[in-house]
Parts: sequence; C-alpha cells; structure tokens
Amino acid sequence: MRILVTGGAGYIGSVVAEELLADGHGVVVLDDLSKGHREAVPEGAAFEQASMGDGPATERILRAHGIEAVVHMAAWSLVGESVTDPGKYYRNNVVAGMAMLEAMVRAGVRRLVFSSTAATYGEPAKQPIEETDPTKPTNPYGESKLAFERALPWFEGAHGLRYASLRYFNAAGASKRAGEHHDPESHLIPLVLQAAAGKRAEVTVFGEDYPTPDGTCIRDYVHVIDLARAHVAALGILSERSAIYNLGCGGEGYSVRQVIAVAREVTGRDIPVRMGPRRPGDPAVLVASSDRIRRELGWKPRFQDLHAIVGSAWDWMQRNPGGYGDRHQ
Repeated sequence: MRILVTGGAGYIGSVVAEELLADGHGVVVLDDLSKGHREAVPEGAAFEQASMGDGPATERILRAHGIEAVVHMAAWSLVGESVTDPGKYYRNNVVAGMAMLEAMVRAGVRRLVFSSTAATYGEPAKQPIEETDPTKPTNPYGESKLAFERALPWFEGAHGLRYASLRYFNAAGASKRAGEHHDPESHLIPLVLQAAAGKRAEVTVFGEDYPTPDGTCIRDYVHVIDLARAHVAALGILSERSAIYNLGCGGEGYSVRQVIAVAREVTGRDIPVRMGPRRPGDPAVLVASSDRIRRELGWKPRFQDLHAIVGSAWDWMQRNPGGYGDRHQ
C-alpha cells in the first residue's frame, strides 16, 4: 500500500515510517520540519516538505504519489503550551487537520490512522482507562485532538472515510535509527537520561505525596516501536470498519521514582533529583487499557519491560550525543 505519514520527520512518525517500510509499504513523509528533523526520515521513504494545513499542496502530494492511506502523526503536543496558547493548538491540530481531511476527500483517499492521545479522557474516574470511558479533556491539547476525532465519524458518513484512532500516553525508547530529540525537552525519560549524561544538572520530581505506593505519579510508558506496530496493524481493519483503540503498557504503569531508579541501573550513573511541588492538574495515576486492540488486532507490546525501554533510549543517546545534529551511527 502507498501511505502518507504526516509528521513523519518527528519522533514517533519517523519510527512509524520505518515500520511501514519494513512491512513492504511505499511511504511518503509529509512534514514542515517545524519540529521534525529531515535526518529522521528513513531511507526508502519519499519526503515532501509542506504543511498539512496547505490543502492544495496536500492534495497534490496525495495525487502525485498515488496515496491509498494516511497515517496522521503531525500535531502540536505540549500540554503546558496549549494552556498558554490555545489558539496555536486549535489552528494546527483542528483547522489544519480539517484541511488535510478535505484534501484526502478530494484526492479520493478514504483510509486514515490517527495518532490521538489518552489526554482526551482528562482525569478519569477509574484506572485503567477503557475506550468506553467518558472523554473530558482538561487542557486545549487534549480538547483539540478530541475535536479532530469527533469530526471523523461525520467524514465517514458523508464521504466513506474509514479511520482508526489510537489513544496513548507516553511514547518512550528508541529504534536503532531513530530516537527523541526535542527542543525544549519535556518528556521524563529523556530528561532523566540527559541528567545521567551530564547535560542537565538535575531532574525535578513534581510531587511526592500522591496516593501511590512511592508517593510519585504513575504513568503508562509504551515503547515507540510497539506504538508504531499498532499504527501499522490498524491499517488492516480500514477496508472493513472504523475503530478507536487505547494503547497501554499492559500493566500497572511506572512511577516517576521507578523510572529514575531504572535509569540509574541502565546507565550506571548517578542522577541528581530535586523534589518539587505538585503541578496543577497532574492526576496520581494515568494508565490506559489496551485489551481491545490486543483482542481485535492481536497487538502485543514486545518491549514492555522498563529496562528495555530506557535502555534503548540510552543506547540511541550514546550513539547520537548531539541528537540529529551530530549523528554517530
């Protein structure tokens, strides 16, 4: 199948492109490089530098490459920034997303896998979170992703566009070729590893008095390759139906203290920690159930162990100390 990956020069998108190529698909990456890295696009994928919000350009790309399906990874995704600049998130995640959907309709492309977020659930009443639980986002990031999701059934009814929406929390780890390189960095595992590498003085833990076994927040961490495989698997159902799936680690999640302890074991280095106050709106536990996608698509994470997740990220960082600006592979 010929597949367009929006945001395919980004962290998760580049690994999705990698896995699609490994499965024998033809891959075209569309990315404006505002956050992504040209070097992250895997060899064998065609690259088009453009904005998905440019409807005519997106339609031209879809037609020129004979695209049959889209895996939509492109989005702004910083929760804090979404609160201070909500317009930015609605313009990119919703308005530009609608332009992409309309370009797909005009080009006759009727299959979409959407990289959504478990932030659509907000602060859930129970754990683990299931797909049938209420969606009540607590920030513009989650709300903008949910707004795009809510448009999809209407596009299906009007235009026959089938979709699979995948909701997950924390992508982590690296493939041998691709890893995390954000500026600024906001994710826990790369922040902890930067401290281990001496690139950061310390790691701040926000809150140690939560009702969890060690007092720190518990979150889902799913290896980026496992996430990519789920996106590839979801393509297979689109000839028959649409669906929404959660993606989780399959266990009880990991606390902030556990992540730091494992990083110390993996790296063999000290990681200075500073305890800080709770951040407003941080729930004690956020873990998604992936029972539905396991049952219906046979998806099963291969890298569930936190040591494997952290270890792959550390290996990539060691090989690429400057990120994509200084490749040493």
